[in-house]
Amino acid sequence: MAKMMMLQQSQPSFSLLTSSLSDFNGAKLPLQVQCKRKVQQPKGALYVSASSEKKILIMGGTRFIGIFLSRLLLKEGHQVTLFTRGKSPIAKQLPGESDQDFADFSSKILHLKGDRKDYDFVKSSLSAEGFDVVYDINGREAEEVEPILDALPKLEQYIYCSSAGVYLKSDILPHCEVDAVDPKSRHKGKLETESLLQSKGVNWTSIRPVYIYGPLNYNPVEEWFFHRLKAGRPIPVPNSGIQISQLGHVKDLATAFLAVLGNEKASREIFNISGDKYVTFDGLARACAKAGGFPEPEIVHYNPKEFDFGKKKAFPFRDQHFFASVEKAKHVLGWKPEFDLVEGLTDSYNLDFGRGTFRKEADFTTDDMILSKKLVLQS
Repeated sequence: MAKMMMLQQSQPSFSLLTSSLSDFNGAKLPLQVQCKRKVQQPKGALYVSASSEKKILIMGGTRFIGIFLSRLLLKEGHQVTLFTRGKSPIAKQLPGESDQDFADFSSKILHLKGDRKDYDFVKSSLSAEGFDVVYDINGREAEEVEPILDALPKLEQYIYCSSAGVYLKSDILPHCEVDAVDPKSRHKGKLETESLLQSKGVNWTSIRPVYIYGPLNYNPVEEWFFHRLKAGRPIPVPNSGIQISQLGHVKDLATAFLAVLGNEKASREIFNISGDKYVTFDGLARACAKAGGFPEPEIVHYNPKEFDFGKKKAFPFRDQHFFASVEKAKHVLGWKPEFDLVEGLTDSYNLDFGRGTFRKEADFTTDDMILSKKLVLQS
């Protein structure tokens, strides 16, 4: 038997409105996009009222997104349980979090220890506890979700963290929720999970973030730039550096997850979530420099086809234009991002890197390969 532990410590349509492109220095390029989308309210859909206390399960929750989401849910008065393998502390004080707030969080958060791939355990433990709402923020494959649904036949809402990486590469941007998807993408498991949820007839909502950044980020997104800036090194950027991308702050993502809870307009809907602005690779390097108080960075462009990096990743972003519209979330949910890019990067730098808490050791191997070739060509 699993043990629960208390730690003491109508059909509206909408049009996507004007978005803007920014290379960080404030220049805006208007981009008109029209995406008509009917918001269907399925027959017999189950709705959860966000105003009442709910018994909520978060699959994962001890890293990045879950750390901020769990705190928001507890502050709203819900009972929150984290399902994890128990390899990381369930309660960890955040940078800048007061002792009182941390003590309050630690006294309320619950833990269910187990492996989500142990499907028999998942079914028995979840059915024994019973939950009203599931936030699945670490699910990658559809087969990992089915046992959860089987264990909770009275589940009121399943909220899934998908990815904007499921969209089929296109010349027409930004990506809208109605755009074609790529069944062969490396995120195909998330796409298959969305299909499973749709086929099961449960009340579900799927969130598709683009690139996520912010304090406690375990992916080398902003950290990749901060490492090089702090070491006083040039920043290698593939090709022209004008490739357009998009980042969303983790705290804004957490508020979006909260906004769909008990929201009838979110029933069986998909929402892109990210920042309001788009940014070029070069612009992102400059934004990171400004956020960390560094001088204007030296940016070195290179052709990736001229190098064999092996299995090493020379740059943390896909080398293409990649950004999505968040107008649906703003229009339907009334959500909007709080952080602009430089403000969000400053928050990340001050709470993490400015305190010397780099999570991964810097690896400049690919940088040195690029810079060495540049020096040879210049000599």
